Amino acid sequence: MSSQRLYKALLVTETPDGPFDRKIAQRSFDDLPTGDVLIRVHYSSLNYKDGLSATGNRGVTKEYPHVPGVDAAGVVEESTVDDFVPGEEVLVTGYDLGSNTDGGWAEYIRVPAQWVVKRPRDLTLRETMIYGTAGFTAGLSVHKLLLNNVRSDQGPVLVTGATGGVGCFAVAILAQLGFQVVAVTGKKDERQFLLGLGANEVIRREEALDQSTKPLLGGRWAGVVDTVGGALLETAIRRTKLEGSVTCCGNIGSAELHTSIYPFILRGITLAGVGSAFIPNEIRGAVWEKLSGDWKVRRLDRLSTEVSLEELNRTYIAMILEGKIRGRVLINILKP
Repeated sequence: MSSQRLYKALLVTETPDGPFDRKIAQRSFDDLPTGDVLIRVHYSSLNYKDGLSATGNRGVTKEYPHVPGVDAAGVVEESTVDDFVPGEEVLVTGYDLGSNTDGGWAEYIRVPAQWVVKRPRDLTLRETMIYGTAGFTAGLSVHKLLLNNVRSDQGPVLVTGATGGVGCFAVAILAQLGFQVVAVTGKKDERQFLLGLGANEVIRREEALDQSTKPLLGGRWAGVVDTVGGALLETAIRRTKLEGSVTCCGNIGSAELHTSIYPFILRGITLAGVGSAFIPNEIRGAVWEKLSGDWKVRRLDRLSTEVSLEELNRTYIAMILEGKIRGRVLINILKP
């Protein structure tokens, strides 16, 4: 590609005096990394990890300047492999996109072919990014509960951080599958939103916490989708019923976990970690197929707010880091 060919991106750079600068910039195609597939991006999304990368967090992104965005959906423009052809609609979530490889907050990305997934038949490009990494992670969480034989007749399933991206999708998917869902949120004004997604009960964060040192509490949950970590996860483990299963995928509450072995050896519960970035492609494809089929959330638009790159930069990055986002932020890269 000629160095004169330019594209738009939200670029994060480190300034000489230390703080990070973030602006919409023109980049050269020569700035794109090497890869098999060049994709014209139509949509991306905002995840908590993106917010960290966009503010200079070295735990997520080691080197700057950098373009965040762990999600991207668009159309193949060039390909060096037979699996993908120009004009084909595709998506990329996870792997190293947006972490240390320039990500989806740009008009173009170039990535290895193994990162690319063909658009699921019953989802539009826009819908894939309403899901994005958050919806996909929720799907993986439900997948693991079902693998561990959690059934709807065994009791309620707890979802923590229920108004966040992963949480709201977990609530909606589980409700559609016939589970009784108890949603936990620290946002007292979001009760109707969660009930509308299918939650049977909405409880405050304080109600889901137990500060005692008891190794076991009365068993209530057949399963748990935890997106928070820390004390909420610790309490959920102690309240999970015989042969129940707990999934965990987040650490915004804390990365520390303090518990005893008693829930595991006396109740036989399973604690299943959920990491979506490097999941094997056969599982990745199977979960996307479910999300576009039996698990497809009705009225996806109610879970998202659509913004431009400029609006994202001005308002929404700060909001996600402050815990003020409800549902998903969909980024329309084509929007002026």
